[in-house]
Amino acid sequence: MSTDEVVPSRNPEHALRDADYTNSSHPLRKFTTLAALRLRKRMYDTFLATMTPSADATIVDIGVTADQTTEDSNFLEKWYPHPERVTATSIEDASYLEKAHPGVTFVRTTGDHLPFEDRQFDIAFCSAVLEHVGDRDRQRAFLEELLRVSGRFFVTTPDKRFPIEVHTFLPFLHWLPQDRHQRVLRRLGLSTWAETDNLNLLDETALRALFPAGVTPTVTGPRVLGMRSNLVAYGKSSANQ
Repeated sequence: MSTDEVVPSRNPEHALRDADYTNSSHPLRKFTTLAALRLRKRMYDTFLATMTPSADATIVDIGVTADQTTEDSNFLEKWYPHPERVTATSIEDASYLEKAHPGVTFVRTTGDHLPFEDRQFDIAFCSAVLEHVGDRDRQRAFLEELLRVSGRFFVTTPDKRFPIEVHTFLPFLHWLPQDRHQRVLRRLGLSTWAETDNLNLLDETALRALFPAGVTPTVTGPRVLGMRSNLVAYGKSSANQ
């Protein structure tokens, strides 16, 4: 996971913020960081190709992370050539981004409402956050708020159908019904990821169902060994555009 997270209807002091959500101590972390960087680069290229942002386009990155230990964190801020057009926001204190990437503006937020006007930004960018905002109602509310502040959107989340769950690095268990998956995680000592507020994966059908009537995302995503590892949803934020 590379970003966390502006989360509707969640306590900003939620336990996930104190967890090692990058799994930095896992013996596979160095390998997965390299793999994540490649995937992030492919998704970033997709972002540029599909959103075609002009040099003066305004972008809000919803759900940046305070993590500075993993190379794949906050990749938009690292790679986008016009940082002065990027506003990053999170419930975490990621204000370091303003010094690390001069021109970027950081806005810390809490609660249900993003502190921005309707359609304030040309593009809303959100990477690897949606799976962490809670149940389907909260995910839907999160997307509606993201759509409210932007003219277009670009959202990524891990594909539940991929055989490796990227937060625990465990294969196949996440294909179980959610309650059974969570019971197994608790028995394995992974109680953080056994909470719906912390991890609620989506497949393409579930992702499409979150969008309001009239907003039909294009859904694609990078593939690893022929299997889609991540979902990428993008499009116009309003049917009236």
